[in-house]
Amino acid sequence: MDFYYTVLTSKTIDEAIASIEQNLKENKFGILWRLNLTETLQEKGVNSFKKPYQILEVCNPVEAARVIAHNPLVGYFLPCKITVYEEEGKTKIGLPKPTAMIGLLNDAELISIAEEIEGILIDVLEKSK
Repeated sequence: MDFYYTVLTSKTIDEAIASIEQNLKENKFGILWRLNLTETLQEKGVNSFKKPYQILEVCNPVEAARVIAHNPLVGYFLPCKITVYEEEGKTKIGLPKPTAMIGLLNDAELISIAEEIEGILIDVLEKSK
């Protein structure tokens, strides 16, 4: 089992992110933070990294509260991340699967919740491509 899920899109990075944001909202998720990794690395003097690469931290606050109340260690995995980047001239949208992360805690109830969240986020990626 792969720990990640990735889709290809013909959209630009900004178009993909706008689509992701809209599709997240429809599922009661939002973007908490957006990191332009390329710009940040260049600001830190790493001029060799030029690949467009952005990381979104996304969250459904109700679900986050539910899983952290169940087990505070879940906070180590939150918020969920979605990456949007270019590789070989193509835009990719990907995420680490919540089930892969939560599975490390070996808790059937949390795995069930993670499966639900993962399904929603994969649907968001599919609709955003």
